[in-house]
Amino acid sequence: SPILYIIIPCYNEQEVLPITAPQFLRKITDLSARGKISPESRVLFVNDGSSDATWDIICSLARQDPHFLGISQSRNQNAVLAGLMEALHSGSCDITISIDCDGQDDIDAMDGMVDAYHAGFEVVYGVRSNRDSDTFFKRFTAQSFYKLMNKMGAEVVYNHADYRLISSRVLQEFSKFGEVNLFLRGMVPLVGFPSTTVEYVRHERLAGESHYPLSKMLSLAMDGITSLSVKPLRMITGFGVLVALVSFIGVIWALVSALLEVYRDATGDNAPPKCIGGGTYAKSMPNLVAFGPIFPGDEVREHKPDEYMEIE
Repeated sequence: SPILYIIIPCYNEQEVLPITAPQFLRKITDLSARGKISPESRVLFVNDGSSDATWDIICSLARQDPHFLGISQSRNQNAVLAGLMEALHSGSCDITISIDCDGQDDIDAMDGMVDAYHAGFEVVYGVRSNRDSDTFFKRFTAQSFYKLMNKMGAEVVYNHADYRLISSRVLQEFSKFGEVNLFLRGMVPLVGFPSTTVEYVRHERLAGESHYPLSKMLSLAMDGITSLSVKPLRMITGFGVLVALVSFIGVIWALVSALLEVYRDATGDNAPPKCIGGGTYAKSMPNLVAFGPIFPGDEVREHKPDEYMEIE
């Protein structure tokens, strides 16, 4: 039976952690009793730079039961990746399942993920079957996020966040990436390996408040686009070429205007145009006369040098 590590990022979750921690322990015990996973499986909490009592609660849980483990980051940054690498470096982990600690993701979906692993899949994505529990704004922004990512060329699984099973083989490949901020939602499909999905219904948060504002979602989208797509570079390059072309045309226009001004100075034709009685008058030059647009019905007659003429 494979050794499972449940990776749970925690950021200021002192209210919900005492509620969900026993649920994760019961799931580990149940899967182990049915022979799906090894009794050596663990629940790994990752304190993501919390400022409340989250870390104290994690330490208390670890003292109460050996199935609970915990690591603490000095600041808030990619707790899921930190937990995955910790599980990999433990040397005894076969599979990991990352899940939020707020109780919104259906813990029972882990059964289907483990069954899919036994069926030969190295990656199993937890996909929401619907978004009925979301507000209109949350649903709209989330759907816009996935559509934007796909249009920009980043391969992401629709309605999938961070609830997924990953085998140690996949984690070994992750460890070879040198990027600091890995966009896991896009990097997991990029690595490859056989994958499938397990649908579940997302519930309301059991306690506390969400720590995922719009600004963080926009930052996540920007990380994904810049990490996985070359389209932003192509767009910037195209815009640069357009600006350069417009600038080149402007330079040519300035040179032509300067040459015409020099010519006018040389011929002495610098008299300003005059308007008399609503008619437009222009001073002609001996050898060069510049008219505006000539429309049907306009009167154009022969003129003499230094003569004012009217264009009706």
